[in-house]
Amino acid sequence: MARKSRKDKKEKKNKKDVEITTSQGDTAETPATEKPQKLSNKEFNKELERLQGELVKLQYWVKEKGLRVIVVFEGRDAAGKGGIIKRITERVSPRVFRVAALPTPSEREKTQMYMQRYISHFPAAGEIVLFDRSWYNRAGVERVMGFCTEEQYLGFLHYMPIFEKAMTDGGILLVKYWLDVGMKEQERRFRGRIHDTRKTWKLSPMDTESYKRWYDYSRARDAMLTATDTECAPWYIVHSDDKKRARLNCISHLLSLIPYKDPQLKEVKLGRRNLKGKYDDEAALKGRRFIPGKY
Repeated sequence: MARKSRKDKKEKKNKKDVEITTSQGDTAETPATEKPQKLSNKEFNKELERLQGELVKLQYWVKEKGLRVIVVFEGRDAAGKGGIIKRITERVSPRVFRVAALPTPSEREKTQMYMQRYISHFPAAGEIVLFDRSWYNRAGVERVMGFCTEEQYLGFLHYMPIFEKAMTDGGILLVKYWLDVGMKEQERRFRGRIHDTRKTWKLSPMDTESYKRWYDYSRARDAMLTATDTECAPWYIVHSDDKKRARLNCISHLLSLIPYKDPQLKEVKLGRRNLKGKYDDEAALKGRRFIPGKY
Protein backbone atom coordinates (compact mmCIF):
# COMPACT_ATOMS: atom_id res chain seq x y z
CA MET A 1 0.00 0.00 0.00
CA ALA A 2 2.86 2.36 0.84
CA ARG A 3 4.44 1.59 -2.53
CA LYS A 4 1.16 2.39 -4.31
CA SER A 5 0.80 5.63 -2.39
CA ARG A 6 4.24 6.85 -3.45
CA LYS A 7 3.44 5.95 -7.07
CA ASP A 8 0.15 7.88 -6.94
CA LYS A 9 1.93 10.93 -5.58
CA LYS A 10 4.58 10.74 -8.31
CA GLU A 11 1.95 10.43 -11.06
CA LYS A 12 0.02 13.37 -9.59
CA LYS A 13 3.19 15.49 -9.50
CA ASN A 14 4.10 14.60 -13.09
CA LYS A 15 0.60 15.46 -14.27
CA LYS A 16 0.88 18.86 -12.58
CA ASP A 17 4.29 19.52 -14.12
CA VAL A 18 3.29 18.91 -17.74
CA GLU A 19 0.32 21.28 -17.78
CA ILE A 20 1.58 24.81 -18.31
CA THR A 21 -0.21 27.89 -19.56
CA THR A 22 0.92 29.81 -22.62
CA SER A 23 0.65 33.56 -23.07
CA GLN A 24 -2.56 33.01 -25.06
CA GLY A 25 -4.13 31.12 -22.19
CA ASP A 26 -3.85 27.72 -23.86
CA THR A 27 -2.20 24.78 -22.20
CA ALA A 28 0.91 23.18 -23.62
CA GLU A 29 2.01 19.64 -22.88
CA THR A 30 5.59 20.47 -21.95
CA PRO A 31 7.17 19.46 -18.63
CA ALA A 32 7.65 22.55 -16.47
CA THR A 33 11.03 21.26 -15.31
CA GLU A 34 12.31 20.36 -18.77
CA LYS A 35 14.96 22.68 -20.23
CA PRO A 36 16.26 22.52 -23.79
CA GLN A 37 19.73 21.08 -24.12
CA LYS A 38 22.50 23.62 -24.51
CA LEU A 39 23.61 24.11 -28.09
CA SER A 40 27.23 23.25 -28.75
CA ASN A 41 29.39 25.83 -30.50
CA LYS A 42 29.46 23.56 -33.54
CA GLU A 43 25.66 23.33 -33.72
CA PHE A 44 25.26 27.05 -33.15
CA ASN A 45 27.83 28.10 -35.75
CA LYS A 46 26.45 25.72 -38.37
CA GLU A 47 22.91 27.06 -38.03
CA LEU A 48 24.13 30.66 -37.76
CA GLU A 49 26.05 30.23 -41.03
CA ARG A 50 22.88 29.00 -42.74
CA LEU A 51 20.78 31.87 -41.38
CA GLN A 52 23.39 34.45 -42.32
CA GLY A 53 23.31 33.06 -45.85
CA GLU A 54 19.55 33.70 -45.84
CA LEU A 55 20.15 37.26 -44.60
CA VAL A 56 22.36 37.85 -47.65
CA LYS A 57 19.48 36.68 -49.88
CA LEU A 58 17.15 39.02 -47.99
CA GLN A 59 19.63 41.85 -48.57
CA TYR A 60 19.47 41.36 -52.35
CA TRP A 61 15.66 41.24 -52.21
CA VAL A 62 15.36 44.41 -50.12
CA LYS A 63 17.61 46.27 -52.57
CA GLU A 64 15.82 44.92 -55.65
CA LYS A 65 12.34 45.75 -54.38
CA GLY A 66 13.27 49.01 -52.67
CA LEU A 67 11.88 47.89 -49.31
CA ARG A 68 12.18 50.03 -46.19
CA VAL A 69 12.52 48.04 -42.97
CA ILE A 70 12.96 49.13 -39.35
CA VAL A 71 13.80 46.59 -36.66
CA VAL A 72 13.61 47.81 -33.05
CA PHE A 73 15.50 45.97 -30.32
CA GLU A 74 14.44 46.76 -26.77
CA GLY A 75 14.91 45.02 -23.44
CA ARG A 76 16.59 45.30 -20.09
CA ASP A 77 20.29 46.06 -19.80
CA ALA A 78 22.37 42.94 -20.58
CA ALA A 79 19.42 41.28 -22.34
CA GLY A 80 21.56 40.56 -25.43
CA LYS A 81 20.44 43.20 -27.94
CA GLY A 82 23.95 43.94 -29.17
CA GLY A 83 24.79 40.26 -29.60
CA ILE A 84 21.82 39.62 -31.87
CA ILE A 85 22.46 42.78 -33.90
CA LYS A 86 26.11 41.78 -34.34
CA ARG A 87 25.14 38.34 -35.71
CA ILE A 88 22.65 39.91 -38.10
CA THR A 89 25.11 42.43 -39.51
CA GLU A 90 28.45 40.64 -39.55
CA ARG A 91 27.99 39.02 -43.02
CA VAL A 92 25.88 41.62 -44.82
CA SER A 93 26.53 45.05 -46.31
CA PRO A 94 26.52 48.01 -43.89
CA ARG A 95 25.07 50.04 -46.77
CA VAL A 96 21.89 47.93 -46.60
CA PHE A 97 21.81 46.89 -42.93
CA ARG A 98 22.45 50.04 -40.88
CA VAL A 99 22.67 50.13 -37.09
CA ALA A 100 21.29 53.14 -35.21
CA ALA A 101 22.53 53.25 -31.61
CA LEU A 102 21.88 56.81 -30.54
CA PRO A 103 23.74 58.36 -27.59
CA THR A 104 22.18 60.56 -24.90
CA PRO A 105 20.42 63.48 -26.62
CA SER A 106 22.40 66.69 -26.89
CA GLU A 107 21.13 69.97 -25.43
CA ARG A 108 19.94 70.96 -28.91
CA GLU A 109 18.16 67.63 -29.46
CA LYS A 110 16.37 68.02 -26.13
CA THR A 111 14.61 71.08 -27.58
CA GLN A 112 13.43 69.20 -30.68
CA MET A 113 10.26 67.21 -31.19
CA TYR A 114 10.91 63.92 -29.38
CA MET A 115 10.84 61.71 -32.51
CA GLN A 116 12.93 64.10 -34.59
CA ARG A 117 16.34 62.61 -33.90
CA TYR A 118 15.07 59.10 -34.60
CA ILE A 119 13.31 59.98 -37.86
CA SER A 120 16.59 61.22 -39.32
CA HIS A 121 17.83 57.60 -39.16
CA PHE A 122 14.80 56.06 -40.89
CA PRO A 123 15.54 53.97 -44.00
CA ALA A 124 15.40 55.01 -47.63
CA ALA A 125 14.46 52.48 -50.31
CA GLY A 126 16.59 49.35 -50.15
CA GLU A 127 17.64 49.75 -46.51
CA ILE A 128 17.11 47.95 -43.21
CA VAL A 129 17.77 49.97 -40.05
CA LEU A 130 18.35 48.15 -36.78
CA PHE A 131 17.67 50.33 -33.74
CA ASP A 132 19.75 49.29 -30.72
CA ARG A 133 17.28 50.93 -28.35
CA SER A 134 14.87 53.39 -29.86
CA TRP A 135 12.15 55.94 -29.19
CA TYR A 136 10.88 53.48 -26.58
CA ASN A 137 13.48 54.92 -24.21
CA ARG A 138 10.67 57.24 -23.19
CA ALA A 139 8.54 54.33 -22.03
CA GLY A 140 11.47 52.65 -20.26
CA VAL A 141 14.52 54.37 -18.85
CA GLU A 142 13.07 57.89 -19.09
CA ARG A 143 9.94 56.81 -17.25
CA VAL A 144 11.74 54.86 -14.51
CA MET A 145 14.55 57.36 -13.96
CA GLY A 146 12.32 60.43 -14.10
CA PHE A 147 13.94 61.89 -17.24
CA CYS A 148 10.54 62.88 -18.65
CA THR A 149 7.41 64.38 -17.15
CA GLU A 150 4.22 62.44 -16.52
CA GLU A 151 2.58 64.42 -19.30
CA GLN A 152 5.36 63.54 -21.77
CA TYR A 153 5.19 59.87 -20.80
CA LEU A 154 1.40 59.58 -21.13
CA GLY A 155 1.50 61.53 -24.39
CA PHE A 156 4.06 59.10 -25.78
CA LEU A 157 1.94 56.04 -24.94
CA HIS A 158 -1.11 57.70 -26.49
CA TYR A 159 0.43 58.95 -29.73
CA MET A 160 2.98 56.22 -30.50
CA PRO A 161 0.45 53.70 -31.88
CA ILE A 162 -0.90 56.47 -34.13
CA PHE A 163 2.61 57.41 -35.30
CA GLU A 164 3.57 53.79 -35.97
CA LYS A 165 0.34 53.29 -37.91
CA ALA A 166 1.36 56.24 -40.11
CA MET A 167 4.80 54.65 -40.57
CA THR A 168 3.42 51.32 -41.71
CA ASP A 169 0.72 52.94 -43.85
CA GLY A 170 3.55 54.84 -45.53
CA GLY A 171 5.22 51.59 -46.57
CA ILE A 172 7.72 50.98 -43.76
CA LEU A 173 7.87 47.45 -42.41
CA LEU A 174 8.24 47.88 -38.65
CA VAL A 175 9.39 44.95 -36.49
CA LYS A 176 9.69 45.33 -32.70
CA TYR A 177 11.52 42.88 -30.43
CA TRP A 178 11.57 42.86 -26.65
CA LEU A 179 14.43 40.73 -25.28
CA ASP A 180 13.35 39.19 -22.01
CA VAL A 181 16.20 38.21 -19.68
CA GLY A 182 15.66 36.74 -16.22
CA MET A 183 16.75 38.34 -12.97
CA LYS A 184 19.44 35.75 -12.18
CA GLU A 185 20.87 35.72 -15.69
CA GLN A 186 21.03 39.52 -15.82
CA GLU A 187 22.97 39.56 -12.54
CA ARG A 188 25.36 36.89 -13.85
CA ARG A 189 26.05 38.97 -16.95
CA PHE A 190 26.54 42.16 -14.95
CA ARG A 191 29.05 40.46 -12.67
CA GLY A 192 30.85 39.12 -15.73
CA ARG A 193 31.21 42.65 -17.07
CA ILE A 194 32.81 43.86 -13.84
CA HIS A 195 35.76 41.47 -14.17
CA ASP A 196 36.15 41.23 -17.96
CA THR A 197 38.22 44.11 -19.36
CA ARG A 198 36.60 43.56 -22.78
CA LYS A 199 33.18 44.30 -21.32
CA THR A 200 33.70 46.91 -18.60
CA TRP A 201 32.62 49.67 -21.02
CA LYS A 202 29.18 48.02 -21.15
CA LEU A 203 28.57 48.64 -17.44
CA SER A 204 27.50 52.21 -16.69
CA PRO A 205 25.98 53.89 -13.61
CA MET A 206 22.64 53.67 -15.44
CA ASP A 207 23.04 49.88 -15.67
CA THR A 208 23.66 49.51 -11.96
CA GLU A 209 20.65 51.71 -11.26
CA SER A 210 18.46 49.57 -13.51
CA TYR A 211 19.73 46.51 -11.61
CA LYS A 212 18.33 47.99 -8.37
CA ARG A 213 14.97 48.87 -9.94
CA TRP A 214 14.01 45.54 -11.47
CA TYR A 215 10.28 45.75 -10.76
CA ASP A 216 10.04 49.42 -11.72
CA TYR A 217 11.32 48.41 -15.14
CA SER A 218 8.93 45.45 -15.19
CA ARG A 219 5.95 47.72 -14.62
CA ALA A 220 7.19 50.16 -17.26
CA ARG A 221 7.56 47.25 -19.71
CA ASP A 222 4.04 46.01 -18.97
CA ALA A 223 2.52 49.46 -19.52
CA MET A 224 4.48 49.89 -22.75
CA LEU A 225 3.38 46.55 -24.16
CA THR A 226 -0.24 47.18 -23.21
CA ALA A 227 -0.29 50.57 -24.95
CA THR A 228 1.82 49.87 -28.06
CA ASP A 229 1.35 46.19 -28.98
CA THR A 230 -0.85 46.79 -32.03
CA GLU A 231 -1.92 44.88 -35.13
CA CYS A 232 0.15 47.08 -37.43
CA ALA A 233 3.23 47.11 -35.17
CA PRO A 234 3.16 44.16 -32.75
CA TRP A 235 5.79 43.37 -30.16
CA TYR A 236 7.59 40.02 -30.35
CA ILE A 237 9.12 38.66 -27.13
CA VAL A 238 12.49 36.90 -27.32
CA HIS A 239 13.53 34.72 -24.38
CA SER A 240 17.20 35.63 -24.04
CA ASP A 241 18.58 33.76 -21.04
CA ASP A 242 20.21 31.37 -23.55
CA LYS A 243 22.17 33.69 -25.84
CA LYS A 244 22.77 31.17 -28.60
CA ARG A 245 19.13 30.15 -28.90
CA ALA A 246 17.96 33.77 -28.64
CA ARG A 247 20.21 34.79 -31.54
CA LEU A 248 19.13 31.94 -33.79
CA ASN A 249 15.44 32.25 -32.89
CA CYS A 250 15.38 36.00 -33.48
CA ILE A 251 17.16 35.87 -36.85
CA SER A 252 14.95 32.99 -37.99
CA HIS A 253 11.82 34.89 -36.95
CA LEU A 254 12.95 38.10 -38.67
CA LEU A 255 13.50 36.18 -41.91
CA SER A 256 10.00 34.71 -41.64
CA LEU A 257 8.41 38.18 -41.50
CA ILE A 258 9.79 39.42 -44.83
CA PRO A 259 8.89 37.22 -47.81
CA TYR A 260 11.89 37.07 -50.15
CA LYS A 261 13.17 34.98 -53.03
CA ASP A 262 16.57 33.61 -53.93
CA PRO A 263 18.45 36.19 -56.00
CA GLN A 264 19.11 35.33 -59.63
CA LEU A 265 22.80 36.14 -59.63
CA LYS A 266 25.10 35.89 -62.60
CA GLU A 267 28.16 33.74 -62.07
CA VAL A 268 31.16 35.89 -61.25
CA LYS A 269 34.24 35.26 -63.41
CA LEU A 270 37.59 36.75 -62.49
CA GLY A 271 38.99 36.72 -66.01
CA ARG A 272 42.70 37.24 -66.60
CA ARG A 273 45.01 39.76 -65.02
CA ASN A 274 46.53 42.36 -67.30
CA LEU A 275 50.29 41.82 -66.94
CA LYS A 276 51.26 44.64 -69.26
CA GLY A 277 53.73 46.89 -67.46
CA LYS A 278 54.73 44.11 -65.06
CA TYR A 279 57.37 45.02 -62.44
CA ASP A 280 58.52 43.98 -58.94
CA ASP A 281 55.82 45.80 -56.95
CA GLU A 282 56.81 44.06 -53.70
CA ALA A 283 60.33 45.42 -53.92
CA ALA A 284 58.87 48.90 -54.40
CA LEU A 285 57.66 48.80 -50.78
CA LYS A 286 61.15 48.30 -49.39
CA GLY A 287 62.03 50.95 -46.81
CA ARG A 288 58.38 51.78 -46.02
CA ARG A 289 56.94 51.65 -42.51
CA PHE A 290 55.55 48.18 -41.73
CA ILE A 291 53.83 47.34 -38.48
CA PRO A 292 55.74 44.88 -36.24
CA GLY A 293 54.88 41.23 -36.88
CA LYS A 294 54.15 40.28 -33.27
CA TYR A 295 51.85 37.38 -34.12
